[in-house]
Amino acid sequence: MTETTMTATNTAAAAEVLSEVRGQVGFITLNRPRALNALSLGMVRDLMAILLAWQHDDAVLAVAIRGSNKEGPFGAFCAGGDIRFLHQAGSQGNPQLEDFFTEEYALNHLIHNYAKPYIAFMDGIVMGGGMGISQGAALRVVTERTKMAMPETAIGLFPDVGGGYFLARCPGSAGEWLALTGDTIGADAAVACNLADGCIPVDQQAPVWEALGTQQFADAQAVKAFVVARLLPKNQAVAVELAQADTYFALPTVGEIVRALEAADSDWARATVATLRKRSPLMLHVVLEQIRRARGMGLADDLRMERDMVRHCFYLRPGQSETVEGIRALAVDKDHAPKWNPARIEDVTPAMVAPFFASPWPAHSHPLAALV
Repeated sequence: MTETTMTATNTAAAAEVLSEVRGQVGFITLNRPRALNALSLGMVRDLMAILLAWQHDDAVLAVAIRGSNKEGPFGAFCAGGDIRFLHQAGSQGNPQLEDFFTEEYALNHLIHNYAKPYIAFMDGIVMGGGMGISQGAALRVVTERTKMAMPETAIGLFPDVGGGYFLARCPGSAGEWLALTGDTIGADAAVACNLADGCIPVDQQAPVWEALGTQQFADAQAVKAFVVARLLPKNQAVAVELAQADTYFALPTVGEIVRALEAADSDWARATVATLRKRSPLMLHVVLEQIRRARGMGLADDLRMERDMVRHCFYLRPGQSETVEGIRALAVDKDHAPKWNPARIEDVTPAMVAPFFASPWPAHSHPLAALV
């Protein structure tokens, strides 16, 4: 493949995933800027097809991926999955809901295990599903505009797309903090949390991206090294600021975390507990269990666990899905007043949490059984 390749499932005018090979590098641009490049099922399928084709193309040494905004390339990477679709599908029993999560998680697994350097230019918003298509990269590049988060508890979901795996591998209890609160972090904190490899100035992104298509590289690792050489030095001071998360989020239960934050006398603690009180109480408990289980899992097992969990998020409690209700309140009716059930963190019991971790499939029939 040496010419611009548009996706097969979209016309050139409306393609939501653009791909081309220039020089020795395959380039992917997410092209759904009005939705902040939120992933549709079609985009997931396009990305998988492109990456599978390039994985066995000797002319492609490495892959680079970026997002686009309304003004052009960069500016926004990916805001997550298409939550309006998830609400519609979850409310109406659309079987494509099942397809979306199975295929998205398989894509996440491919990226983590990709045979060639996959370089993610994580400019602007990088949330949810955007983390899923970037955290497995051989090189994760952020900018001073990066706004990174896994905000799923705000919609009654959990940090999926491998979120258990990569958040559990943040230093200390930073993963628990980010998973439960959904707080947004910038470039320096992303690097300190092991969720990015380095920062490149916004005004250097386009020159580096273009140079990847014109340079001659000796091998795949030389492509990665070309970008690494242009990263800014790490800001060591941020790691100290993250230490406060350990004080609270290392505690054994959600109840203990909340009580400790409410007893503390700091602006950070007050803001953090106020955030937690707005999240789905049930999913806070589920998410804490998820992160702690995932700390002892490999990626494939974590993704299988998350596939079980997301099935339960929509179907475990018919007519009472926290996820459908959370998306309704945030993105559909936009009243920002979800009716969580239970309504209080203190009312969640272990018996409510445990069913989320029971697989609805026997191991040999699991949708992600083939992942290793």
